[in-house]
Amino acid sequence: MKKWKAFVQDERGISTVEVILLLFVIIGLILVFKQQITELVQNIFDSITSESDEVLSG
Repeated sequence: MKKWKAFVQDERGISTVEVILLLFVIIGLILVFKQQITELVQNIFDSITSESDEVLSG
């Protein structure tokens, strides 16, 4: 009975489970919003490219 009680009160593995669950949530969000994320990144890079061309052409 003491071993069972110690096992139930042991929380060392909790952080590992939490990290794995967070990774699953993040991966799920990335998969759901993949198109929007791709468009956002593309727009950011296009903006950086056009503004750097303006700076370089002076």
